[in-house]
Amino acid sequence: MKTITMNDNINSALSAIGRRNWLKTSGATLAGALGVGSAATLGNLMLGSKPAYAADYKALVCIFLYGGNDGLNMIVPTDARYDAYSNVRKGLAIPKASLLGVGAVPFGLHPSMSGLSKVVADGKLAPVFNLGPLFAPLTKGQYRAAAANSELLPDSLFSHSDQQILWETGTSRSLTRTGWGARAAEALATANPVISVAGSARYGSGNLQAPLVLPGPGSNFGAYGLQSTDTGTTQKLRKAAIDALYAEAQDVTLGDAYNVAQRNAFNVSERLGALVKVKPADPGAVAAIDAAFAPITAAGRITSGIGNQLYQLAKLISGNAVVQGNQQIFFASLGGFDTHGNQVITGSPAEGEHATLLKNLGDALGAFYGALKALGLDTAVTTFTQSDFGRTFAINNSTGTDHAWGNQHFVMGGAVKGGQTYGAYPELVLGGPNDVGVSGWELQGRWIPTTSVDQYAATLLGWFGASDSQLDAVLPNLRNFGAARRLGFL
Repeated sequence: MKTITMNDNINSALSAIGRRNWLKTSGATLAGALGVGSAATLGNLMLGSKPAYAADYKALVCIFLYGGNDGLNMIVPTDARYDAYSNVRKGLAIPKASLLGVGAVPFGLHPSMSGLSKVVADGKLAPVFNLGPLFAPLTKGQYRAAAANSELLPDSLFSHSDQQILWETGTSRSLTRTGWGARAAEALATANPVISVAGSARYGSGNLQAPLVLPGPGSNFGAYGLQSTDTGTTQKLRKAAIDALYAEAQDVTLGDAYNVAQRNAFNVSERLGALVKVKPADPGAVAAIDAAFAPITAAGRITSGIGNQLYQLAKLISGNAVVQGNQQIFFASLGGFDTHGNQVITGSPAEGEHATLLKNLGDALGAFYGALKALGLDTAVTTFTQSDFGRTFAINNSTGTDHAWGNQHFVMGGAVKGGQTYGAYPELVLGGPNDVGVSGWELQGRWIPTTSVDQYAATLLGWFGASDSQLDAVLPNLRNFGAARRLGFL
């Protein structure tokens, strides 16, 4: 590495923190916090300078429900199928009278999701049925006849970690390293990588970039003591030393790439730090956002983790000119959906662990939609759910449900063609054409998906701006679904 020439004060400051130690520890920590990937790809977190314009700005917001959400209780039929549902679900069945209507369609939302009432009333929420990872369309006969290693069968069905990977990567192979959100960002050359407020998920990991991971409202974003706003003499000298270090050309390409990544990391933190830190009622808060989130805010603090994440995203979307780029892909999450036992409170199926999770989700999404609508950005943002898998139709002996496959999801936003449903709702028959089982213990209602993650993602990305050739590149199994590439909800 070349010797760096700088004045004595800067040399002293750099010596105080240890030049080599900084390169090995503090610098690497900052890179990781800002979503910079492995050493081979450090130079690729290049946030562009193209400003966002209201006329063409679009954002996709992925909400991943970790643990495997029970979609059968989130979206419930209200027509003749309700009897089939309640006869099998028994004590887990949500009372029909308590379900929240979804437009003119014969389905209702779980009563805990009343926070979405305004979205439903606006006709901007659409259920999507029996979704899951698929290589190609799959019948029960093909499933039963397929060899264990058949390409028709997605890897490691019913496994949390593997199925999370398949949903986040948009593939049927659990060794896939890149997420479909990241591949879309790369294919469309968005100014930013996927921006995550829920850690470094596979969804935002690409070949050339890692997700930009941001903390929650009220948090500092950047290297402690090395911000441009720090006023101490030692801090200023230290920052000048680090800037000089990363401005120096290196003898090897990897060293130059590392320097570029670190300079960009500091630039990003300085550009976004103030926006990230704002929390409700702060001087820099946006009144319309605070008003929309007021129902889930107490003593200046948002009352749920998913609420904090969506408050952060509402600020980033409102401040899209600071974030930069006219296309942004975001990732948020809510965990706790592995409801093997005590899914409901005895005697009150509309309450319990699952109900609490859905209430937090519905309230936060309702506030998010309200904020975007007040800002005039609701038509520019589409939000959608993903989860590991659905849960068994039949209940288990612990008043819960077990791991399954196909699941119900929903999309919301001003561009969504709501008030109608998409995909085919499964036939509610144990051992029926959608159930993988044939007899005995297998008759649990693990639905073979009739709509693939690829078709779901293609519909979202087509609206976002991806061409057909880009969709084929981002979603490798999409071509296996012929002309049924998009679901029509946007």
